Amino acid sequence: MILVTGTMRSGTSMWMQILIAAGLPHLGEAFPAEWGTALKPANPRGFFESQLVAGVYYATNPQPETGVYLFPQQTREHAVKVFVPGLVRTDSAFLDRVVATVREWREFASSLDRMASLAEVDREAMLFAEARLDAPLRWWVENFALVRDIATRRYPAHVTTYGRLVSNPAQEVAAVIKWIGRGNARAAADAVEPALQSVRDGPTPSSVSPAHAQVFDDLYAHIHEGRDLSPSFIELLNQTDHELRPRISAAHDRQRAAVAQRITHAQASPA
Repeated sequence: MILVTGTMRSGTSMWMQILIAAGLPHLGEAFPAEWGTALKPANPRGFFESQLVAGVYYATNPQPETGVYLFPQQTREHAVKVFVPGLVRTDSAFLDRVVATVREWREFASSLDRMASLAEVDREAMLFAEARLDAPLRWWVENFALVRDIATRRYPAHVTTYGRLVSNPAQEVAAVIKWIGRGNARAAADAVEPALQSVRDGPTPSSVSPAHAQVFDDLYAHIHEGRDLSPSFIELLNQTDHELRPRISAAHDRQRAAVAQRITHAQASPA
């Protein structure tokens, strides 16, 4: 498979639109029926998501409702959106190509806030439960996991940024289509509409220390500029994750407690 990955609101939907315009087969609907209409303003041209955003692994393949199994050899050229947590759990047999995109972290936080405000109108439209982490920590957790997974499993991956895509779509798209080895690059580039970008970066959140904000900025700069990660920088990333891990674990503990409370309440409620 050709996996399109990144955090939510990082440009994964745009990359799906690009690869579909290039002529690649794909998995996922523009707007799953249960989403209603509330989230369409966040992405007017479609999200192209399926249950596989959670990963291509035993819980999603075979498809739980239908029992349909996706065979690796039959889906080599299919594009599918898989968010970073799903990428990490995806079976290696399906990792033929990975197109990863990263968004500047302040911009990501602003975009995620906008998505949450839309979801308030129609919570049924949300694919996932509420985020376990605040936006900056979520950006860190998922992009650190992305870097680590690529380095560990060493599958073919092309990593770029949302900023590079919208500022120079012809060059970015042509590079990816050439790397994939098939598809109409011109039609693919025409699918990019920078004018649709509705969220710009915001202020640095007070929840992020200046030192950690600098590391976030440096990681994004390395990816945006296509720089290799030096051993000393990798060590800095590992140290930063170690420092943030207590906050991350505490947030996960709160989420698990909230889920347990909801289950207990549901079981105690009369039928």
